[in-house]
Order: sequence, then structure tokens, then C-alpha cells
Amino acid sequence: MSIQATIEKKLTEAFSPERLSVVNESHLHAGHHHLENGEEQEFDGTGETHFRVRIVAPAFAGMSRIERHRAVNELLTPELKAGLHALAIEPAAPGEKVRW
Repeated sequence: MSIQATIEKKLTEAFSPERLSVVNESHLHAGHHHLENGEEQEFDGTGETHFRVRIVAPAFAGMSRIERHRAVNELLTPELKAGLHALAIEPAAPGEKVRW
């Protein structure tokens, strides 16, 4: 299963979202530098290393923005430890205004 599919499955099971979009943005980071095995490497933009998560879920009602981010990060800790380099999170509760 791809990292994107894993993220979508975990978020769906944990939060039962009304709306969910998981966007692979790895290609947008081509040319950026990061550490790999203790050495600075230039990232070529391939693979599944950078994602944007847009999620609207009732589970986020009453939670602060920080609590929402922590909940998503905690859920995806195994993926972050396994090489997911960046995760942009745009969480909202139903009825809240979103930019997307």
C-alpha cells in the first residue's frame, strides 16, 4: 500500500471525516536539501515524502488548532519515523470556514 493510501485509510478510520484530501506535494520540493543518513542530500522531488492533509471531521469540534495537529501527527507517527519528511495539516470541524 502506498504511503498516501495508508494516510487516507488511517485518517478515515480514526476521524470519520466529512471531507478528506491527501495531496502528495513531494514534487514541489525538488531541489531542496535535507539530511539523509547524516549527509546533506538534494531532494529530486520523487516518491512520497511531502504531503498536505485537508480534513473536516466532527472529531475536531471543540479542539484547538494545536490539539488537532497533535492528533493527526500522533496518528501518523509511524509514517513520520519511516521517512515521511513533511506533513502540512489543514484540519477543521464541520461548519468551520476553510480556504479550500
